[in-house]
Amino acid sequence: MILDRISLVLVIIGALNWLLVGLFKYNLVAALFGGTTTLISRIIYVLVGLAGLWCISLLVRPREKATK
Repeated sequence: MILDRISLVLVIIGALNWLLVGLFKYNLVAALFGGTTTLISRIIYVLVGLAGLWCISLLVRPREKATK
């Protein structure tokens, strides 16, 4: 499903951003978009958060069996 892939990409972007914050105190999203309080940065943070919530469904959703 396309929404699953988009969500996973956004979660990975968020995880990498948190890795940079934790290791180097560098917020890439804020650096790219003019600070943590700009509208675009806040939109990205919200999208990453929503993607994380969507990815919870990946944990509880029954897996499809692979067909050959």
